[in-house]
Parts: sequence; C-alpha cells; structure tokens
Amino acid sequence: MKKKHHISFFRSLLVLLFLLILNPLIAQGPLNTPQQPPSDFWNHVQLGGGIGLNFSSGYSDVFIAPSAIYNFNPTVALGAGLNLNYVASKNYYSSFVYGISTIVLVNPIPQIQLSVGLNQSRVNYQEEGFSNYSEDYWDTSLIVGAGYRTGNVTIGVGYNLLQDDRYDAEPFVPFVRAYF
Repeated sequence: MKKKHHISFFRSLLVLLFLLILNPLIAQGPLNTPQQPPSDFWNHVQLGGGIGLNFSSGYSDVFIAPSAIYNFNPTVALGAGLNLNYVASKNYYSSFVYGISTIVLVNPIPQIQLSVGLNQSRVNYQEEGFSNYSEDYWDTSLIVGAGYRTGNVTIGVGYNLLQDDRYDAEPFVPFVRAYF
C-alpha cells in the first residue's frame, strides 16, 4: 500500500513540476513572431465627391455624389461612389436618377488628372401636363476625362464614350471633384 502512495505522490509531483515549467513557456507565445506594423489603409483613403444645385423660375436640379478613393501611390487612385440627381421643370417633366460609379484616377504630374469612370444609373422620368408619359430605364456611361488639379480640387471635362442619343443630350460632361 505504501508503494502505491509513493507512486501516486511522485506522479502528482511530476505533473505539477511539468505544468510549472511549461506554463511560462506557453504564456510567452511563439518566440520568433514578427511584429505586424499597424495597418495604414485609412491613411490612403480620401472622401469627397460632388454636389450641385441649380434653381430658376420653375426649374430645379439637385445633385449629390459622395465617393471615396484609395490612393495606391501619388500617381494612381481607385474609387467608388453613389449618385443621386433630381431634376424638375414645372408643368413639363421630372426625373429622379440614382446609381453607383467607379473611377480610376491617374496623375502623371501633380497638376494634371486623367480619369476613367464607369457609371450605372437608374432613371425614373415622367412628363407632366398634356402627356402623362413616363419611363424607367438603366443608363450606363463610360466617361474618360482630364482636368486641372490644385490641392484637393480638380476641374475638368469628360467625354461619355457610351453616349446614347436617345437619352444623353451631350457627350461632354464638365466636372469639379474634391477629395479630402
């Protein structure tokens, strides 16, 4: 009986000693783990977009286009955005347009910005007055552009390569972009 007691005591002591030695080693984690630098993703992101307001006698046009871009380096950026546009001419027509967009920006030199943007928009158009004509359709545009850039603001003009004479009155699209 005494022999079993010694074996049991020895086994318990061995397990306790093993745990005391192993615990500090496990608590330290792997010895050669490289430290990950903190992510600088948000340091490359800029928020901005465009806004437009136009009011006159019986006419209103409200445009909001928030967007964000990610700057891969000082030359190239990629972004995405939303667009909302409401246009109404009293007793003639109203139109509500909403959609999404993507854009690639290239700055060959700091003052010049080249862009390619793909926009997909849903158009809800309704005539008023004598005709109660309405139409809902999708409109896709691929706009290449160039502008003058100063600081966070770019002023320029784009050209819609997918212009549809049925829906688009003019293929040239002036723009003002700001990202902060």
